[in-house]
Amino acid sequence: MPTSLLPDDGHTTLMEPPKMLSRAPAGSVVICQPNDDTLAHMGELSAETFVYKGVRGYLCDGGCRDTVRILETGLRVWFRYHTPRDVVGRWVPDGFGEPIVIGGVSIRTGDYLMADRDGALVIPQEIIAEVTDKVEEVLRTENKVRTAILQGVDPVEAYLKHRKF
Repeated sequence: MPTSLLPDDGHTTLMEPPKMLSRAPAGSVVICQPNDDTLAHMGELSAETFVYKGVRGYLCDGGCRDTVRILETGLRVWFRYHTPRDVVGRWVPDGFGEPIVIGGVSIRTGDYLMADRDGALVIPQEIIAEVTDKVEEVLRTENKVRTAILQGVDPVEAYLKHRKF
């Protein structure tokens, strides 16, 4: 979702985010490039809306507020910074379902997001099967290394045997 800054009387910027929330399909993860580093692009009411609609998560290269309440909703949210600054009168989404770039990574509708507390990565839809197979292979090998270490095998030996650490 590309976005833009738009000073106004507040009405436009108050109406546009709810329109974006309305367009988010159930089962999706909404990814936002706000092109802004000063405002909160997610708050409690938006999170509540996404939860009600069945949206699975929200990733934003921008700010977030009301994080305690958002955590209570159970919505998975990833963002770059905390701020109490509201978007009203300052920012509107100006696209939905369009390709965006975050951190030099192109993201398109249909791409896959893999994220946890440590960060997020985007997997292009064309290579999801290949990536999934490789991840499963890596996990199997890491589990063997973990098991070996927990059984007292020296980490160097475990690495030499499995070539993974």
